[in-house]
Amino acid sequence: METVQITDHPHTSTLTPELDIRVPTLDDGQHLWELARDSQVLDLNSSYSYLLWCRDFAETSAIATIDGEPAGFITGYTRPESPDTLMIWQVAVSEEHRGHGLASRMLNSLADWTNAKRLETTITQDNEASQRLFAAFAADRDANCNRSPLFTGDLYPDSHDTEFLYEIAPLR
Repeated sequence: METVQITDHPHTSTLTPELDIRVPTLDDGQHLWELARDSQVLDLNSSYSYLLWCRDFAETSAIATIDGEPAGFITGYTRPESPDTLMIWQVAVSEEHRGHGLASRMLNSLADWTNAKRLETTITQDNEASQRLFAAFAADRDANCNRSPLFTGDLYPDSHDTEFLYEIAPLR
């Protein structure tokens, strides 16, 4: 787990907020749901599913708090047929904390503490922020980043866009 100090400007003389990136607990399930809801871009799942996630997949997920307040999360899991692959499901950062590298810090922390050798995620064509996040992650780790369609629109019972699989390996 990581606790670091963050600042918006190197010459800030006010108190520095404290950033804590850690494994979520059951009590954090409600915060994950609220952050997903407030993002207005993530597919919102039931609050029950976020509680289950914090119980069953906490070790492959992360929550970030700033001065004790929830600021972002990443949910992930290891793929049963590929236990060295970390599949990232959702990434959320509260609106007031976007643009400061929080998603990148959470992703790097999570990859480090899970010791994953590969990372996968799916991203829709219009999600430029996630495309930049994962491309930068791959570049920072000197890893290959391959993209291919995984779940095409014809597979969905609703009007969901194609999800492209991003495969990032090897992780260093």
